[in-house]
Amino acid sequence: MTDPIIDVRELRREFVVHTPSGKWLRRNRTTVNAVDGLTFDIPRGAAVGYLGANGAGKSTTIKVLCGILAPTSGTARTCGMEPVRHRKRLARQLGVVFGQRSQLWWDLPLRESFRVLGAIHRLAPATLQRRTEELIDRLDLGEFVSTPVRQLSLGQRIRGEVAAALLHSPPLLILDEPTIGLDVLSKERLRVFLTEQRQLHGTSLLLATHDMGDVQRLTERILIVDHGKLAYDGTLTGLAERVGAERVMVLQLAGPTRPLDDIPGTRLLDVESGGSKQRLSFVPTDTTAARILELVGRHAQVNDLTLEEPDIDDVVRRNYLRSAEESMRG
Repeated sequence: MTDPIIDVRELRREFVVHTPSGKWLRRNRTTVNAVDGLTFDIPRGAAVGYLGANGAGKSTTIKVLCGILAPTSGTARTCGMEPVRHRKRLARQLGVVFGQRSQLWWDLPLRESFRVLGAIHRLAPATLQRRTEELIDRLDLGEFVSTPVRQLSLGQRIRGEVAAALLHSPPLLILDEPTIGLDVLSKERLRVFLTEQRQLHGTSLLLATHDMGDVQRLTERILIVDHGKLAYDGTLTGLAERVGAERVMVLQLAGPTRPLDDIPGTRLLDVESGGSKQRLSFVPTDTTAARILELVGRHAQVNDLTLEEPDIDDVVRRNYLRSAEESMRG
């Protein structure tokens, strides 16, 4: 059995915070558990979303996995290595993008940054040239690859950051808020590229983000962390079922129809166009779309229908509330 690319066991990371005490030159000393007993693993080739509110412990976890911070207790292994102990070796197996920080040289053209990074990773000239051209093509960098980084737009710079992180073809890519501040077109371009890279190179992905569009498009599993603790580990569908999130069936009927407010297992949301368009919500664990369609068909002819998935931000919020309620009961 292949070892996981990330393996975390009872990981804790504490910080000491000093706050004014109200007395002359006195400060209170408080210990904060940024990461509090996390345990999870990620198989090689997987794509996992890492979610949580600001201050939940996401960035601290990533810094431990990269070797920037040492654990207070517990263990973390990345690409089979202890991150702090083997930080230099790990750097060759790992690509990281922090949305608010840059690994590019501010005054150098983007292509020159790639050359410097290629030398740092000790890539052969032919390998560097081939990989650089591949990334320029895949990420549409050609128009600005000779432009100094300081002159790039945010979207252009983020694409350059992702290319820099993948220049040495690492088996693991960690992204911390990579699409923050990007416009819709730039986000979509980046998502398509990351999907292609996983298909072409089998790259493992850990994505920490607040953008639910990124999570839906790029990952097949999510981890939710709350106050440093793991609150959920599973699929988006499983999370929606856990909190009772509703799907919405939008029905286009053959003609005006009375409000369908008596369909078992559903809730009528609204009626439009004299009743020829109606929206019904339902909880997937209580009934199915096929059963609803069968029941609706007894009252009206259905010409078309669409299904709207639950709002992911709302699903995550509900999970936090449910976890808090379970903690209070416990």
